[in-house]
Amino acid sequence: MRIRLTSSWIIVTLAALLLIVAGCERESDVTNPATSPDDADVFLDEFGDNVTFQAFAGSKLDALDTDASVVHSGTQSLIITVPDEGNAAGTFAGGAFTTSIARDLSGYDAVTFWAKASTPATLNVVGLGNDNTGTSLYMAEMYNLELTTSWTKFIVPIPLPEKLEAEQGLFYFAEGPEDGQGYQFWIDDLQFEAIELNTPQPDIGTETVEAEIGEEIVVDMATVTYNIGGNDYILWAQQNYFSFASSNTNAVEVAEDGTITAVGLGTATITAELGSVDADGQITVTVGEGPDLPGEPAPTPTQDAGDVISIFSNAYTNASVDSWSADWDVAEYADLQIDGDDVKQYTDLVYAGIDFSSVPINASGMTHFYMNLWTPVTVDASTQFKIKLVDFGADGVYQGGDDVESELTFTTTSSPALVSGSWIKFDIPLVNFSGLATTEHVAQLIISGGNLPTVYVDNIFFYDSGQIITDPEPTTPAPTPTHDAGDVISLFSNAYDDVTVDTWSADWDEAELEDVQIAGNDTKKYTGLTVAGIEFTSETIDASEMTYFHMDFWTPDATSDPAAFKIKLVDFGADGAWGGDDDVEHELTFTANTDPALETTNWVSFDIPLQDFAGLTTTGHLAQLILSGDPNTVYIDNVYFHGGEVIPDPEPTEAAPAPTYPAANVISLFCDEYTNVPVSTWSAEWDEAFFEDVQIAGNDTKKYSISVYAGIEFLDPTIDASGMTHFRMDIWTPDDTADPAIFKIKLVDFGANGVWSGGDDVEHELTYTASTTPGLVTGSWITFDIPLSEFTGLVTSEHMAQLVISGDLSTVYVDNVLFHN
Repeated sequence: MRIRLTSSWIIVTLAALLLIVAGCERESDVTNPATSPDDADVFLDEFGDNVTFQAFAGSKLDALDTDASVVHSGTQSLIITVPDEGNAAGTFAGGAFTTSIARDLSGYDAVTFWAKASTPATLNVVGLGNDNTGTSLYMAEMYNLELTTSWTKFIVPIPLPEKLEAEQGLFYFAEGPEDGQGYQFWIDDLQFEAIELNTPQPDIGTETVEAEIGEEIVVDMATVTYNIGGNDYILWAQQNYFSFASSNTNAVEVAEDGTITAVGLGTATITAELGSVDADGQITVTVGEGPDLPGEPAPTPTQDAGDVISIFSNAYTNASVDSWSADWDVAEYADLQIDGDDVKQYTDLVYAGIDFSSVPINASGMTHFYMNLWTPVTVDASTQFKIKLVDFGADGVYQGGDDVESELTFTTTSSPALVSGSWIKFDIPLVNFSGLATTEHVAQLIISGGNLPTVYVDNIFFYDSGQIITDPEPTTPAPTPTHDAGDVISLFSNAYDDVTVDTWSADWDEAELEDVQIAGNDTKKYTGLTVAGIEFTSETIDASEMTYFHMDFWTPDATSDPAAFKIKLVDFGADGAWGGDDDVEHELTFTANTDPALETTNWVSFDIPLQDFAGLTTTGHLAQLILSGDPNTVYIDNVYFHGGEVIPDPEPTEAAPAPTYPAANVISLFCDEYTNVPVSTWSAEWDEAFFEDVQIAGNDTKKYSISVYAGIEFLDPTIDASGMTHFRMDIWTPDDTADPAIFKIKLVDFGANGVWSGGDDVEHELTYTASTTPGLVTGSWITFDIPLSEFTGLVTSEHMAQLVISGDLSTVYVDNVLFHN
């Protein structure tokens, strides 16, 4: 990783810095004369000796030509045709004049040219030192040259001529349409001259940056100002023109070639000279330790090379990889060595896209995916690492209609388990990527972390174990139900007579269904499950006399957090039709921490009180059962409704503690003790929760049934909490609050424009467990009285608009929601 200091006015520089060779590349075997020629001409009626023009990638390749009808002097000039906006042949005109034999330009101090245009225009970029190879060291460029319809001479100074003793990049330009319209301009008498310019004033800018040991500091703000004819002209100059010095070489070193590297803890001031002239500005670099490094390389893999398709490993020949950190990912990436072994380092990792789509991998003959991972991060129950494989299908393009993908999640309790400070071996049968129905055109590997910002990876490959690997399947059937048949409405069970089910996999779902037998017992097997629609619409079910929904579930997939399995029931209402305005539904989410808890390779019995489906206010015309979630392969049996006494969840017997803050010091959203401000909604359309207004010991209270999160909005007006110091809320839950159960509180400020995604939104979310202060407890009121300063991302609080609560607690009573000081 390297630090790059940039400035907004250098936008056009990217057109030069990031361009790819179009046409011919610099010959690596060019033999330059012992003394490079000092020819000055680039174009004087003809191109100079060994000079060629190379159009930039993305430009109009035929934009440049010669013109004998419009000249400044001599017989012909260069004419450049700038395309209109949206021209399919190229979005701009631009390229580099290069020479195959490097020139000694140290005797000149500028490249000059005459130019005119068909209409007044602003030429975006001109410069020198770009040889169009991507390895240029001495680029310098000027911006926004004013062209007129008359010939004008332009001067592009050389920042330090002595550096150009062997230069192949003579001149370059880049220009786009003016107000969407193309035009033409001419260049003539393009050459190097010794003008004896006034003493330049260099400036490297003044910046304060943070670096980590081993990082390079790249100075992109360096400029040189010249006074020509009484006017100041600013030239951007590449770092290599300058000589840098460090005030603390124990922290930051400057190598002979000008490379600036953070080498030790501490602070250093970087200054510079351009030749003998001191540069203005200074860069203050504070060097921190950065992430810990592995103490030893990852174990060398032992799979036979003939059975391996390697993406990255010193042990094998690697396939072509287009990018180790795609443009669309959120991660910083660096190549490192650990005791001579190449590794990939990812920091600030949210997700990293490793793309090899130009030559996808045919892994259809492979049985396993392998990768080593090391992290210095202390892992806990909330830490996750995810591995996703994406196959682009036969058309080889993303979203071509035949893409498939699958993602696995690993935690401290998965196999393998996440650990800190040791190499972890992921040796994963490809069948575990259950959504990856094809592996003939694997094009992407995506890794992501939850609370895992720094990782090192090595030995990434597919291999053939020589064995046929299949998913495990149940060896014993689901437990036989014992409910009395008279109290049961069965959709699917060998123990009962089943009602009519129209389909176990609707046209609109995303799942593959197979009828199988487990030890002679009929079972439904779903693979590639994203969402499965089970419909009984032709004869809806009247479950109004039933009190429970039952289903048995078995999966070979990982069920550790954040894996989730969802069950939704839908009632079409008295009209029996979807979308008839009387539909109701509710979805419950189950994880490794719920009751019942998801388990891998064990039957799990869901015996759920229908009252838990809080949004299912009627059950007289049930028409759909929808299953969805992360386990992508599931076996289902004994799907039925049954009667029986329901033991209700406990509820608070006492009201939440009454706040005693002076009313003048409070902005209340919900509290009997104060006048409440307007709240737009206590359960936003976009949330996954239901709420009910209840009274506890005569005190108004909100009762939430939360599947994922509940959104409370106060948009009209938003709340100005800038004069408040604390946020308070009381909650009570009957749910298990032992680790790793969590409860989250998020506050969102919409900014001065008062709208979401308006560019000035800020937010912050706090997470609470049984071990935090306050700690989660079951069956008692918990008072969250939180200093607003703890919401560190909430840098403004003048336009508060949302409160979002989420976590593992499915039933939560809420009271006393307010800000105070």
